[in-house]
Amino acid sequence: MSDSFHTRVLRVATGSRETVVDLTRDCEAFLAESARGADGLLNVFVPHATAGVAVLETGAGSDDDLLAALRDLLPADDRWRHRHGSRGHGRDHVLPALVAPHATLPVIGGRLSLGAWQSVCLVDTNVDNAERQVRLSFLG
Repeated sequence: MSDSFHTRVLRVATGSRETVVDLTRDCEAFLAESARGADGLLNVFVPHATAGVAVLETGAGSDDDLLAALRDLLPADDRWRHRHGSRGHGRDHVLPALVAPHATLPVIGGRLSLGAWQSVCLVDTNVDNAERQVRLSFLG
């Protein structure tokens, strides 16, 4: 791999309830060390079958709205064929089809090129896993 490819794995505590975790500062800190002012791409990847990555506004209710919408679309009930884990856990395995487990974002001058209200977030509806991994990779 060239000198312009760097990667790091974050360990993120998600607890025992549905959550949206803002990873933007972690992404920026990683880029400050690895991008060193260069242009390129940041890939954010969650290597789990029951979590995703979203780019959305946080702190103004959009993160809670996303979780509410996912509860409406993917109720935690007994309709799911995938049945191990807590009640309704099968829905967690459908989540990555709606909230992809990855995002690739532009990096300009070593900084994330996000819109004014955009944040990079881990979306986790799986209450059975209290910790997640998130792989950050910069290609310059």
